[in-house]
Amino acid sequence: MRTTLRTRRAARTVAAVTALTLGLTLAGCGDDGDGDGGGTKDPGRPAPSGSSVTLPSLKGEKVEVAAVWTGPEQENFTKVLKEFEKRTGATVTFVPAQDPIVNFLGTKIAGGSPPDVAMFPQVGAIQQAAAQKWLKPVGPETEAQLVKNYSQGWRDLGAVDGKQYGVYFKAANKSLIWYNNAVFENAGATEPKTWKEFLSTAETISASGVTPVSVGGADGWTLTDWFENIYLSQAGPTKYDQLAKHEIAWTDPSVAQALTTLAELFGKPELIAGGADGALQTEFPVSVTQTFTGGDQPKGAMVFEGDFSAVNIAQTSAKIGTDAKVFPFPAVGAASPVVTGGDAAVALKDTKGAQALLTFLASSDAAAIWAGAGGFLSPNKNLDLASYPNDVQREIAKAMLEAGDDFRFDMSDQMPQSFGGTPGKGEWKALQDFLKNPKDIAGTQARLEADAAKAYKS
Repeated sequence: MRTTLRTRRAARTVAAVTALTLGLTLAGCGDDGDGDGGGTKDPGRPAPSGSSVTLPSLKGEKVEVAAVWTGPEQENFTKVLKEFEKRTGATVTFVPAQDPIVNFLGTKIAGGSPPDVAMFPQVGAIQQAAAQKWLKPVGPETEAQLVKNYSQGWRDLGAVDGKQYGVYFKAANKSLIWYNNAVFENAGATEPKTWKEFLSTAETISASGVTPVSVGGADGWTLTDWFENIYLSQAGPTKYDQLAKHEIAWTDPSVAQALTTLAELFGKPELIAGGADGALQTEFPVSVTQTFTGGDQPKGAMVFEGDFSAVNIAQTSAKIGTDAKVFPFPAVGAASPVVTGGDAAVALKDTKGAQALLTFLASSDAAAIWAGAGGFLSPNKNLDLASYPNDVQREIAKAMLEAGDDFRFDMSDQMPQSFGGTPGKGEWKALQDFLKNPKDIAGTQARLEADAAKAYKS
């Protein structure tokens, strides 16, 4: 459902993965740009020394921002909003939103009280909200920051029919597997590079007395990420784009092949912490923390998910780079996949405060605040890599940026939200049922296609 992402070249995607696997030594850091920012007609408050963006004075103005973030993510985003308050004099209120956020905002808009800005976690949500005429295009100051700081691909993801609505503030590399280093050392296991090696590593760890894989199956989006990484590596980028747009059906043989591959793991409950039933009761944060608690006898030795897993690892005593290490999602086909995700800021009110906040979020200044707190990845190419708290996260960020526009965005996030982004429905529910019964490949495909066909017609 995205608009005009350009054709991707596989060679650069492989280069991005290679950059991640070359080790954790970083030779240099990025430049923070020319520092002149986009500027505004109202000079407002002076920009802080070294600032890359000029913001207007907003003393006395109130700005509401809605997002589905909770816990550490909400706390870290609040730090960004506090800096915006400090620079502009505005009063910013964080509004906790429910997922799917489009439904939450629809209620707010119907009641005449939408927030000024919302953070959308799905490309499909931006498309849907734009079709409903809920969104306001970004202003010239925000556009200037986007041109300076973002590649065309990330700008395109926030555009609909040629109009720029979204600012992708937070990105994610969703092709990573984190592991408990003590368990690997005790089992004599090494980082696998292929899917076959991954399954072999899981068996080795299982033989050492530790369940190898932790799966947060209570959150259906984690299962869509499993599928997407396998599908992209196995079926290739062209098929991936076709399936994302529903140009091919979910009954296509390529989907059956990917589900068959995924069943090689899901079909062995002894390899999954708590088995299928336990995984379906495990929420994503717990799937991470249980991998890095219990010393060398955790509930699971490996957990698949994005760079944002670092936030949850930080809630344990494990140290990233020493106790908690990471490797790219193993290659199922010719190369490891690079799947990204992200959260975009959009304006629901055409106010001075809303536009100023979008401008700030498009700057490297705003990105540096959350980057320093960890569990964050920015698509802002002018963010100094030194802003990240450790070499692991610097390498993950560097790999994503070096891919340029040659990445694939999370497939489910490109789809209508009713199919790809709603708990208990559509793809989330179908893959949860598949985790419970991975032998039913044909039935899973039929349910996915029926739900997709309905969603794309609405």
